[in-house]
Amino acid sequence: SFLQLKLWNKYRVSNIPSLIFIDASSGKVVCRNGLLVIRDDPEGLEFPWGPKPFSEVVAGPLLRNNGQTLDSSALEGSHVGVYFSAHWCPPCRSLTRVLVESYRKIKEAGQKFEILFVSADRSEDSFKQYFSEMPWVAVPYADEARRSRLNRLYGIQGIPTLIVLDSQGDVITRQGRVEVLNDVECREFPWHPKPVLELTDSNAVQLNEGPCLVLFVDSEDDGESEAAKQLIQPIAEKIIAKYKAKEEEA
Repeated sequence: SFLQLKLWNKYRVSNIPSLIFIDASSGKVVCRNGLLVIRDDPEGLEFPWGPKPFSEVVAGPLLRNNGQTLDSSALEGSHVGVYFSAHWCPPCRSLTRVLVESYRKIKEAGQKFEILFVSADRSEDSFKQYFSEMPWVAVPYADEARRSRLNRLYGIQGIPTLIVLDSQGDVITRQGRVEVLNDVECREFPWHPKPVLELTDSNAVQLNEGPCLVLFVDSEDDGESEAAKQLIQPIAEKIIAKYKAKEEEA
């Protein structure tokens, strides 16, 4: 029915079963990954399962691939890319190759940026092999509870996913994968969402994530696409501002 479809769209459900917890008084989503919650917390000790700050969820030792450990407090004051990935997944491996270059460019430009690898590998050996290619830090593979809490915090439904956080630990974009592939030179870092995007192969995935307005134009030659952009830009900005005021994702 229409109502069912509206609910699927509203909560961006892309696979089932899906369990989403909502605060009845405000209508806000408390937790997108309800299935992980009841697996991790069958006794309900953490109820009401609301979102915790990134610094709290990530707290603990982190690894470098040379075996060094450092405390998660070392991430404070940096932009952080939280990277959910696994060696068994081919799109993950190809994104990692691009991401290694992006990471190098951003660091060389003097930006404070760190990437945190949250593994979905199927064994410690496979994690070690994959992590050996990465110049950043990781949650220890053995710390399954912390990896799971990070998955829950961001409602991860598929990999590879790269969530970009500002230096306060707030989400700038959930579309880090698209941004990295679209901006190989990292000129737009830290990739604040644009109200209007040009449709490309790599960002078309966003068409599945909620209602989209797609404007078709005849040609690029006569400035038509620029004029079209200027037409819809103020409308898009108004919509984004409205959601921001409600503290919701646009």
